[in-house]
Amino acid sequence: MTASTEPAVAPDPAPTRDRPPERLRRLRHPRVIIPAAVVGCILIIAAVPDFFAGWFGHPDPRACDLSRGRQGPQPGHPFGFDLQGCDLYANVIHGTRSSVLIGLLVTLGCVLIAVVLGSVAAYYRGWLDVIISRAMDIIFGFPSLVGMVVILTTLQRRDVAVVSAVLILFGWPGLTRLMRGSALGCVELGYVRAAAGLGASGPRVIIRHVLPNAITPVLVLASLNIGGVITAESALTFLGVGLKTPAISWGVQLNVAQDGFRSDPHLLLFPAAFLSITVLAFVLLGDALRHALDPKQAR
Repeated sequence: MTASTEPAVAPDPAPTRDRPPERLRRLRHPRVIIPAAVVGCILIIAAVPDFFAGWFGHPDPRACDLSRGRQGPQPGHPFGFDLQGCDLYANVIHGTRSSVLIGLLVTLGCVLIAVVLGSVAAYYRGWLDVIISRAMDIIFGFPSLVGMVVILTTLQRRDVAVVSAVLILFGWPGLTRLMRGSALGCVELGYVRAAAGLGASGPRVIIRHVLPNAITPVLVLASLNIGGVITAESALTFLGVGLKTPAISWGVQLNVAQDGFRSDPHLLLFPAAFLSITVLAFVLLGDALRHALDPKQAR
């Protein structure tokens, strides 16, 4: 009897559960989930402020009683009343919409400009790249705060759309420079050159091959910038050159409350607390996304 010369067949490995992708696993980290939950709550409040304003006191922020002006927190009115006797809690809740809306509009506008100009400059190079780069340098070299104050001071209308447009005017170069640098690394890749060599048009190559690989750093920085935009709007309004009444925002409330802070601190503390929590949540979310989406930053 001879021994078999056939190689032994290894048994099939026991079935194992597929592990989620590393990037998805990092997105499930509490560092991402907690600020994302806070940001989600803020966005819900901004979307339906009437619902949340009705939890305490009067849901209408413009329902005022002068006899209650400057009164502090009391049952049914946890934040007290403002100078005109309006429920401060309702005003703070309704102020969420304007402040958050400006943050989102400005960020979206800057991202759109950055994606178009940054990718076009990186792909076509030449005189187009020179013009876009010099335009960025001009705005970078100009004191943005002074520019925004000068422009807003000359305008009679200062609503959400106008303030957002002015902030976009001075906010797009940073994201555009990042997008250009990220796209420059993608246009030199072999498959991008191959697509162009096979006759694909420039816009098609940019949309199909450059943008998907270059836009992630821009989106991460944009999430970080939302908090900065909200702070900038509040600062401009606090200085008296941002939103004007009858607009309701945290900046307007801080501007009205600055003179009576010593005697009526609640007028300043509650809007400032909501502003700080919102900005902190967006900043922490952006930083967490930066760590989760960038393998070099993962811990």
